[in-house]
Amino acid sequence: MTSAPPRPPSLREQLARRKPVERLQAEASTGVDGRPLRRSLGVWHLTMISVGATLGTGILVVLGTAVPLAGPAVWISFVVAGVAALLSALLSALSYAEMAGAVPTSGSSYSYTYATMGEGIAWVCGWCLVLEYAVSVAAVAVGASEYVDETLRVFGLHLPTALAAPPGDGGVVNLPAAVLVLLATVVLLPGARESAWVNTFMVAVKIALLVFFVVVAFTAFQAQNFTPLAPMGAAGVTAAASRLFFSYIGFDAASTAGEEAKDPRRDLPRAIIGSIALITALYILVAIAAIGARSWTSFSSDEASLVRIVVEVTGQPVVALVFSIGAVIAIASVVLTVLYGQTRILLTMARDGLVPKLFGRVSARTGTPVAGTLVVGIVVTVVAALVPLGELADATSIGTLVAFALVNVSVIVLRRSRPDLERSYRVPLFPVVPVLGTLCCVLLAVFLGAGTWIAFGVWMVVGAVLYLAYGRRHSTLH
Repeated sequence: MTSAPPRPPSLREQLARRKPVERLQAEASTGVDGRPLRRSLGVWHLTMISVGATLGTGILVVLGTAVPLAGPAVWISFVVAGVAALLSALLSALSYAEMAGAVPTSGSSYSYTYATMGEGIAWVCGWCLVLEYAVSVAAVAVGASEYVDETLRVFGLHLPTALAAPPGDGGVVNLPAAVLVLLATVVLLPGARESAWVNTFMVAVKIALLVFFVVVAFTAFQAQNFTPLAPMGAAGVTAAASRLFFSYIGFDAASTAGEEAKDPRRDLPRAIIGSIALITALYILVAIAAIGARSWTSFSSDEASLVRIVVEVTGQPVVALVFSIGAVIAIASVVLTVLYGQTRILLTMARDGLVPKLFGRVSARTGTPVAGTLVVGIVVTVVAALVPLGELADATSIGTLVAFALVNVSVIVLRRSRPDLERSYRVPLFPVVPVLGTLCCVLLAVFLGAGTWIAFGVWMVVGAVLYLAYGRRHSTLH
């Protein structure tokens, strides 16, 4: 007499199923279909991935949209995004560091929540990461067109609006943004180590560029530019801070390289904490220098603000040319590293059966998910070419805040459920740090606009439909 087949789990049971940490660690060793990713990245490469994904985004792209909101007090907005956002980002970075050392896989916060809170929350987190990574790539690429245009101006040329802006901003297609994403996709195809060296070079250019700007801007520093300090009041400062949270997105990119790191337990925590410290210092310096060198009323979302300041201070168009080219390289670094993170998160979700297996196929020749990289690159290219920057930046922020909050909660849950688990790094002042990190994420999310929340709600509904239609039936966790 044959036994009856096991009863399939109810939706509630399936959403609550947790993936054992040991299984996550084992899968990181065996890879997809027995073919693992290549472990070729050291702590230097991992730090540069986080710095490359973060540094420059807010300064080079979003600053011009934040200054009109806050006035001279935009530097306070950076402090709020360097206290509130940094509390959420920095405190979350500490939480990321602990989770990366305990669960060294490519899934980032998606894998962390799968191990601590179950498949349902893991899907929500993974879907938020898709929003954070793919959309932020598009948003940063959109900002690159401004600097491409500044480069052409030196030669008396100008990008026609039809080719430099998406339909919502009066154009037809943002061609520079599309080309930038496609180039980043091509760089990612040969392998993680090759693309990491390209990124390291671009990060070096980026840091040199921002240091050069600070030196030039401080030669024209005027204290009166900071008065009146907050013409838009506290509301303007808070609104700008919520938008500037976009500037801190990306430090978690190193955690997506858990399966390609040589020693993930040791190196991932070091890379995450080191990158956030460097990024914070440079952001504060650049923000103060920019406001000190130029009246806040001169800032606009329609121009490359830092290039304009350099030209005004030096009076040398050739300097603008060099700076604009450097800015495009800096933005390309963000596009490259964040696109890398997106492909690795989808690879991990594909391994779990929650997204199609196409995203989890690893090339025997390159040791990278070639097919998934191409699909993601093409989709992001279309988004970057057709969607305006402001909408992209705000949508990215809310997805990131949700993912950050869930990581902080994961630290608390894993400490309680698996106190014996080996950890290469422990969050200090537990549970104060993860609790504060969670609260700061919630606070910043509250101040995002109603339209952003509506768009996020629609995104989550789409995600729920996809999970019920595909992920629930194909999940490999039993």
